[in-house]
Amino acid sequence: MASMAKSVARKDGGIWETVKTIFWALVIAGVFRTLFFQPFWIPSGSMKDTLLIGDFLFVNKMAYGYSRVSCPFALCPISGRILGSEPERGDVVVFRHPTRGDDFIKRVIGLPGDRIQMKNGVLWINGQEVPQQPAGTFTEPYAPQGPQQSLPKCRNEPVPEGGACEKDRYAETLPNGLTHDVLNIFDNGPGDNTAEFTVPEGNYFFLGDNRDNSGDSRWPAAVGGVGMVPAEYLIGRADRIMFSSAGKSLLYFWTWRPDRFLKAVD
Repeated sequence: MASMAKSVARKDGGIWETVKTIFWALVIAGVFRTLFFQPFWIPSGSMKDTLLIGDFLFVNKMAYGYSRVSCPFALCPISGRILGSEPERGDVVVFRHPTRGDDFIKRVIGLPGDRIQMKNGVLWINGQEVPQQPAGTFTEPYAPQGPQQSLPKCRNEPVPEGGACEKDRYAETLPNGLTHDVLNIFDNGPGDNTAEFTVPEGNYFFLGDNRDNSGDSRWPAAVGGVGMVPAEYLIGRADRIMFSSAGKSLLYFWTWRPDRFLKAVD
């Protein structure tokens, strides 16, 4: 009987040790996610060809400091932003949508006080045209992509399933010298000509690199865009793609993109 009692005690102790181990592992993971790096999957094509549907990256949360949205469910008891630094023009940033509560990823184009406008599909900053140089054609299969199985938009529509879906690609050089790719699908698309926006103090203006397929600061949040994004909604900077898969499931190893593993985000 005594040996049976010892066995039960050891078993109960083993279960309790397992519970404690799991608890502390979750606490450490939560702290790591809150303070340092947050995982993020790319769900849409708004940042092609910089980021593709199915890219997986860790967001550097130390880059811009911390606010209430730094914690899951926006539970951090922080007013404003602490330990903050300002994003640079051209940074690729994950931020909390100001009204929907979803996390978005776009490129910082407008800093506080900037005047931003699109004219005939070309970006203008503070009254100056941002130069674009032709950079060939971005081609991808016209096939369902990612868990949502969405089909890409193509400049050469109609395209049969499995065919080559093409978009014009340009190298855009921002005033600070950073050059990145942007894509064009339609001429005179809905966001190709806009009024001039003035970015309020403490806010940022975001654009997607896939300019004809991005709900961004060109439209207010009420109609599917994001409008101006306050600094306290910034979560972190995307620095490097860790893994990438074009398939519906990660188990579909034949859809992995090894050439994008550990690729820097430019």
